[in-house]
Amino acid sequence: MKLESNETINPELDLVLERIVEVPVEMVWNAWTKPEQLKQWFTPVPWKTIDCRIDLKPGGEFYTLMQSPEGNQFPNNGCFLEVVPLEKLVFTDSLLSGFRPSGNSFMTAFVTMESIGTATKYKAIAKHKDPETKKQHEDMGFMDGWGTALDQLVAFTKTLTK
Repeated sequence: MKLESNETINPELDLVLERIVEVPVEMVWNAWTKPEQLKQWFTPVPWKTIDCRIDLKPGGEFYTLMQSPEGNQFPNNGCFLEVVPLEKLVFTDSLLSGFRPSGNSFMTAFVTMESIGTATKYKAIAKHKDPETKKQHEDMGFMDGWGTALDQLVAFTKTLTK
């Protein structure tokens, strides 16, 4: 069952990145759901994702540990809310695994993918609790950061086909 209403965009609170990428949807899905693959592209260079844990089910853990070029580390703990194979991932930092409240609430992310021949229609939505949090995410470089990460995902997956 798809919950289309959850993907309704509120321009006051949400950021959206949408593209068609020349990568099959299966490769995009694997890049998002296999920790060893995700670590290869998830964080815009020169940042790195040095650890990742994925328990791919609603209530399952979505954890990444990012490292700045200076060596500072930034853990991101969250939980999957919805997993639809080859179509959708929804995760949030408002909850930890097992749907335990985290005490942190920056965003809920929707990542959808749709096969278009050998390409994929890719859409990422970051939903925020208030306009200030959305603005903070914009100022952090949402469009450049998530766009660069997607470029890196495409480049990474192309190395898998060689």
